Amino acid sequence: MQIIKERGKNLIKKNPRLNINLKKIKQNAQYIKDLCQQSRVEVVGIIKGCCAIPEVAEALVQGGIKYLGDSRVKNLQRIKVFGIKTKTMLIRTPMLSEVKEVIRWVDISLNSEIKVIKALSEAALLSKSIHPIILMVDLGDLREGLMPAQVLETVEKVLQCSGVKLVGIGANFACISGVLPTPVKMQELLNIKKEIEDNFSLKLEIVSGGNTSVLKLLEDKVLPPGINQLRLGVGILLGQDDARNRNIQGTYQDTFTISAEIIEIKKKPSLPQGEIGRDAFGEIPILEDLGIRKRAILALGKQDVQIKSLIPTLEGIKIIGASSDHLVLDITEVKEKLEVGDELLFKINYPALLSASTSEYVFKYFY
Repeated sequence: MQIIKERGKNLIKKNPRLNINLKKIKQNAQYIKDLCQQSRVEVVGIIKGCCAIPEVAEALVQGGIKYLGDSRVKNLQRIKVFGIKTKTMLIRTPMLSEVKEVIRWVDISLNSEIKVIKALSEAALLSKSIHPIILMVDLGDLREGLMPAQVLETVEKVLQCSGVKLVGIGANFACISGVLPTPVKMQELLNIKKEIEDNFSLKLEIVSGGNTSVLKLLEDKVLPPGINQLRLGVGILLGQDDARNRNIQGTYQDTFTISAEIIEIKKKPSLPQGEIGRDAFGEIPILEDLGIRKRAILALGKQDVQIKSLIPTLEGIKIIGASSDHLVLDITEVKEKLEVGDELLFKINYPALLSASTSEYVFKYFY
């Protein structure tokens, strides 16, 4: 449904609203889990994109995902307090100031700094536990991770920390520099694993190959054997592979949508009238003179959602711009009759999901 008209006593849905289809999310999780299982790859479901909404986390677990990962300890704490039966992974290198919380709420963490690893070890020993860690290696995307030449030296120091257990190595791709994973990159990671095992006479259980961008290698059957874990977020939540700008075959993309309410409809000039300066966000708008146009304003803005990642579902709508709490549309070409109070529906991409999930002003509606 593209326009939702609800009036009177039956009005139960608030706006703006993030509509969440738990059944389709569960089916996405099930499909991708089964796909990866065929190649003996375990899936860690990454839930930071939806701010670890517990109901969404539960849908992933119902879809067969055994590990849930997030970059924030607070989110992992939330799903454990919620009672979800799962293992948790912290996918951002822990802050020194949060190591005690990590030991309490996190079952395994990704790490790249020996100072942090030593602090985790000390906190774990105080709690009479051993904390498993995965050591991250930077294979070209230039975000987190040790450079390959630093790995053996760091492993030697890690093995001296009795409160942590080195269970694997990992890498990340296409998050900060857009560097794509390739079979060559994956083999490099496997070679580093073998080098560690040969030098220190130990067995690493996990080779965590990366995020959704790696899934294409698995689908094309060119993922080298030995990569046995992938950390998948947007691929499950939205059925999308952002790095390659594609939808993942066999998954749903309408798992999350945004609804917003029209608060004004007016015919106005398409060009501003007066001297032009910068807008509230420091930008200078560039607009085309199209004459008088019919415009609608929605009660939705940059404080609620990443506007550039909204995709109108109603044909003829063009997004003109947005301030912190107003979204301005050109609806001149829309064939349907729109009125103040009507809802408009938008499909979304990952940035919009991330921002809308985080905003306390966007209501969450499950169906």
